Amino acid sequence: MNNNASTPIQDVLESPRYKLVIFDWDGTLMDSADKIVSCMQMAAKQCDMPIPTPEEVGHIIGISLKPAIMQLFSISDNVLADNLVAAYKDAFVSKDVTPCPLFSGVEAMLSRLNSANCTLAVATGKARRGLDRAWKQTDTGHYFSASRTADEAESKPSSDMLLQLLDELNMNVSDAVMIGDTTYDMQMAKTIGMDRIGVSYGVHAQVHLEALQPVALVHSIEELEQALFQQA
Repeated sequence: MNNNASTPIQDVLESPRYKLVIFDWDGTLMDSADKIVSCMQMAAKQCDMPIPTPEEVGHIIGISLKPAIMQLFSISDNVLADNLVAAYKDAFVSKDVTPCPLFSGVEAMLSRLNSANCTLAVATGKARRGLDRAWKQTDTGHYFSASRTADEAESKPSSDMLLQLLDELNMNVSDAVMIGDTTYDMQMAKTIGMDRIGVSYGVHAQVHLEALQPVALVHSIEELEQALFQQA
């Protein structure tokens, strides 16, 4: 009788809390903040702009690249913004050698979610070419059923990426959770009433993530995985 009772308990433990898990990429799954800062500083130097501090760059990580650059440098000149975008992309692809590993435990977590029949997606401020490059580098693209990038949707904190993903995957808001390290990730989910989990190991401070009322705030990939399999 005890054996029969243990089976459903095990099923509960291995059943993910959500049907759809949507991840931000930079700062959430990939440890890329140092590279982003370095490339932004290289772009500023190349375009004779003031060199931003790591804290200043960290504040705009997560927004689509051109709006982020215009905000970071407080400019409205589209030509200058385009030059900075081009310089940043060139630095990221060809010049800067700062490593961008996945955070420890990411691939094991993605594999476990996939094995539990959870649908995975990405909503990122990266361009499509950048996300595809990251997927190739890490051999993780096969884990994801859908994705939206900066050149396919409105920039965060707009909810456009999330609404597009829900529509493509035929999911309801209540089926999904958004996971990210910035207030932009939390706000895009909050606007449409989607559950959200903040990760404190990225670029935005814990206090700012908490202000947007995530269902959980985690400090490691291990804690994130536990939150995704913990029943409400």
